[in-house]
Amino acid sequence: MVWEITHDVGAFHAAAGAYLAADPVRNTVLLTVAATVQSQGPHAYGGDVPARFGWWRATDGVVTGAFVHTPPHRLLLGPMPDSIAWALVRDCHSSGPAVSGVSGGARTVQSVAQEWAARGGSWSVHREQRCYQLGELAWSQPRPAGAARTAEAADVPLVARWFEEFGEAIGEGGTDVRTQAGNRVASGRLILWEADGVPVSMAGFTTIVAGQCRVAPVYTPHELRGRGYAGAATCAASEAVRAAGAERVLLFTDLANPTSNSLYQRLGYYPVEDSLVVDLWR
Repeated sequence: MVWEITHDVGAFHAAAGAYLAADPVRNTVLLTVAATVQSQGPHAYGGDVPARFGWWRATDGVVTGAFVHTPPHRLLLGPMPDSIAWALVRDCHSSGPAVSGVSGGARTVQSVAQEWAARGGSWSVHREQRCYQLGELAWSQPRPAGAARTAEAADVPLVARWFEEFGEAIGEGGTDVRTQAGNRVASGRLILWEADGVPVSMAGFTTIVAGQCRVAPVYTPHELRGRGYAGAATCAASEAVRAAGAERVLLFTDLANPTSNSLYQRLGYYPVEDSLVVDLWR
């Protein structure tokens, strides 16, 4: 068997839809990226190369692995056996757009990175993450001063600046933050926490796909941290997506940040899976 690869997101959904639906939490990023490409076009994430999608079909016809790639961004992997992941590495080495890195479940990505190295490539860990799912939401008590509101058009310059600062903090700078912020605000998917009428923190969220939504990004300027604002913004965003109909609310944390990992668990989020982001080069 070989990887089947296409630029047609509709064909991807038709072939891999059952695979994605069988484990929507671990496939959450693939689902939302595919949905964005479907609604905004093959260059939704920038770059000159259109988004591409792939799936592996076993001899019995069942899809057992899938990926989404929006060059120049990293390859996004769903859960899959190592042997399938290794076959993808071989394909990436021999053809197709350059792959700058891989993101997905920690075990699968680690295996891919090792196979990449065995074929003469190099790799390094960019970020170790943990996926959390919301159980019973629990606001921190006492709540910090202030209140939540949905960001408006006039907030876009501030939101864009915070998006840029957030991206720099996690090593993901360089995106068109003004467009990103504008789209997020226009769609009503950005919550601001205000104190004395001034925005002090934000929490965004993705569109609802397959009954689930991810809270991201969550950001508080450095000088305003330690006052409970991020937790309050996260709770407000979590309530908003549940009110909008999300059955499952997810978020990712950086494992290098013990403060955020502890915070989200206090708010009612429980760990689901560790994931890994690696950079690759030849």
